[in-house]
Amino acid sequence: MRYLSLFLPYLATDRLVRLGVFPREGNAPCTTFTKVKSALRLVASDPCALSLGLESGLALADARARHPSLLAVEADAEAEAKCLADILDWCRRFTPLAALDAPDGVMLDVTGAVHLFGGEENLLAEIETRLHAQGFTACAALASTPEAAWALARYGDRRLLPDGLDEKRLIRLLGPLPLAALRLEVDLIAGLARAGLRRLSDIIMRPRAPSAARFGTHLFARLDALLGRAKSAISPRFEASPYLTERRFAEGIIAQPDIEATLLSLAHDLCALLTRHGEGARHIEASFFRVDGVVKHLDVRTSRALRDPIAMARLFRERIEALGEEGLEADYGFDVIRLAALAVERKAEDQVSLDDHLNAESDLADLIDRLGARLGLRRVTRLALQDRHDPDFAVISVPAASRLRLPKSPGREVAAEAERLALPSRPLRLLLHPELIEAIASVPDGPPLRFRWRRVLHEVAAVEGPERIAPDWWKDSQNFTRDYFRAEDRAGQAFWLYRDGLYRETAEPRWFMHGLFA
Repeated sequence: MRYLSLFLPYLATDRLVRLGVFPREGNAPCTTFTKVKSALRLVASDPCALSLGLESGLALADARARHPSLLAVEADAEAEAKCLADILDWCRRFTPLAALDAPDGVMLDVTGAVHLFGGEENLLAEIETRLHAQGFTACAALASTPEAAWALARYGDRRLLPDGLDEKRLIRLLGPLPLAALRLEVDLIAGLARAGLRRLSDIIMRPRAPSAARFGTHLFARLDALLGRAKSAISPRFEASPYLTERRFAEGIIAQPDIEATLLSLAHDLCALLTRHGEGARHIEASFFRVDGVVKHLDVRTSRALRDPIAMARLFRERIEALGEEGLEADYGFDVIRLAALAVERKAEDQVSLDDHLNAESDLADLIDRLGARLGLRRVTRLALQDRHDPDFAVISVPAASRLRLPKSPGREVAAEAERLALPSRPLRLLLHPELIEAIASVPDGPPLRFRWRRVLHEVAAVEGPERIAPDWWKDSQNFTRDYFRAEDRAGQAFWLYRDGLYRETAEPRWFMHGLFA
């Protein structure tokens, strides 16, 4: 395992220089401050301020008294965290396994990826050089454990520990580092200093039992992790995708046709990997790494497992066109483009017809995906049945890409039997809202003899019902029982109407029109 630790010692002030808050060139010290127990104190300082002794924790008033030319801005922890997250996202061009090491670092698992950049020395130099060009001071170090890489980046004279070192050689190289390299608490470091222990070599060769009894076992747990005696891992901010392909360019590409051609080529490579493992992609992400450090991400979700490269490229074309005139904001161009399948599932071979076309279901899925790429997959909906006796809630709108499988119910079996007999129990389409009608019945709880709807009087020639639907008894509902009737007038029109309330529930039940039969 090989880990790369990236240390950004002046992240707060570098961010403000990039924004133009602090001058890019000048001799004035620059710091940020915050309120600590009703006093304004320094939080971060640039190299000039540190050289003048303006360190973190110093009162702002004292700092200004010493150096009236001091430039101080209130610290913005949220903006600094966002800046660090953006740097982490940019570091994913080197490896997908990147973790935040707040508040001033990033940890990368570069195992198996170093050869892509010409070796470990070249990788370290490239990261530092690129970040410096973006306005960030960076120190990078590489070792076989995250703890050793972190210690070297912040306190070491060397940046690289070769792989395969024996423990004696490793101790000789890491021994001169201060105990702060173990990421210990300030109070513990002070206690060790009072005992004359200031460097790693001071505790490595000492008997463990007395020191552990006095300072705790946590000290030696950190030491074992540093030396590789105990295994440790990082927690990447983004999980590594199951399948990933990428293209790197010596110069950034800007033209949209070139970007789309690259995406199509990557889609062919990605689909070849998916086919080899018998899987299809349900969530695909395209990452565009710009030359100036900005990273753009576009993702599409599909209604079915997909491994058609042309369809993938078409979805991203729709997605790019949906962004409008600004598009991806290529600016200086993209020097790395990556296509990854974030979510996959098993997929059988597509069944084609005799004329070499996919079936109608596949065509519908393709339409849903294309609409989803432009509008968002959740905005493309379809109607699905649900187990509710209330007609107003018997149908629910769900994302068209969802694969809703409702269990069988007696009510659905009855409806299926009625459909088989060509006797629809309910209309296919209901009125948007039930409309109040005037109706006359022969007996209080009986079917209607005639009714007036939209100023037209209808004489009932045939009627079937009632279908009684009671309100939800487990809810504190003020609704009444409904009696639904299928009524046909003398002109042959078929209506679906109901009486809202029984006479034992209300003295004045009302009648409503709810739907029409074809």
